Amino acid sequence: MSLKLDDIKAPIAREMEEFEQKFRASMKTRVMLLDKIMNYIVKRKGKQMRPMFVFLSAGTCGRIDESTHRGASLIELLHTATLVHDDVVDEANYRRSFFSVNALWKNKIAVLVGDFLLSRGLHLSIENRDFDMLGIVNNAVRDMSEGELMQMEKARRLDITEEVYYEIIRQKTASLIASCCSVGASSSGVGAETVAIMRNFGEKIGMAFQIKDDLFDYGEEEIGKPVGIDIKEKKMTLPLIHALSKAGWLEKRRIIRIVKNESSKPAKVREVIDFVKKSGGIQYATDAMNKFHQDALALLVNFPESTYKRSLIQLVQYTIDRNN
Repeated sequence: MSLKLDDIKAPIAREMEEFEQKFRASMKTRVMLLDKIMNYIVKRKGKQMRPMFVFLSAGTCGRIDESTHRGASLIELLHTATLVHDDVVDEANYRRSFFSVNALWKNKIAVLVGDFLLSRGLHLSIENRDFDMLGIVNNAVRDMSEGELMQMEKARRLDITEEVYYEIIRQKTASLIASCCSVGASSSGVGAETVAIMRNFGEKIGMAFQIKDDLFDYGEEEIGKPVGIDIKEKKMTLPLIHALSKAGWLEKRRIIRIVKNESSKPAKVREVIDFVKKSGGIQYATDAMNKFHQDALALLVNFPESTYKRSLIQLVQYTIDRNN
């Protein structure tokens, strides 16, 4: 039986409802254009898995209070800002099947909207003296920027090793989920050692989450993201990196030449996908994802049993089983 998000969030249903109201309130502004854009962003929210990680981590560690709500809002504000900026950088016209902010209001306004969201997050933390949580999230935003730039730098040469790939996804994706879990823990009043355990837990989940995302590129049909899009964008992900490490010199050169020069051709993209599948790249990446998943669950063993912990484990399973 597949897990449903509504069932997973049952122990924090009231908190999530309150969070949505408080988050909407935090986006209010006196500038009419900005208010219109904020409403557009709020109405097109995703699954809200990040605030779920914050609340469930806090509940698993001890208590959920007002600072937990502020932590969830802080992460959502700063994350939304990075998404708006990312769409400008990527020249993307869509976000979750809706028009992106830059597609509707152009790049200059989108950049300023991202800046506004960042300032709202900073103001929320400074006003309430949540300096520990601000430090956690600030580190995540720094890591996400560094990871994105490292990936851009390496994409030019297509020389990403497995070690470099892990560092990129640790910074780009895992750092944010790590910050969700450590912010939740910090807000519950536990000590630095427990916060560090939850940060490590979140990082491992983030690694598994990104590998799962990379595996979608080699699916049989388009679910969530187009098949082969990473290859077309010349992104070296774990299935391809492993397949190339097992290939002979001539085969390796041929595949790299396709990715570099012919990845706009569907038949050539299919050739790369077939090569990866035959070389065991899919299985290797799946095994790596499962290892991160199991290592993360092992970190929760010493926390007392509770509905929050049970739902947190289910949310982790959901990230592994998801289809988009």
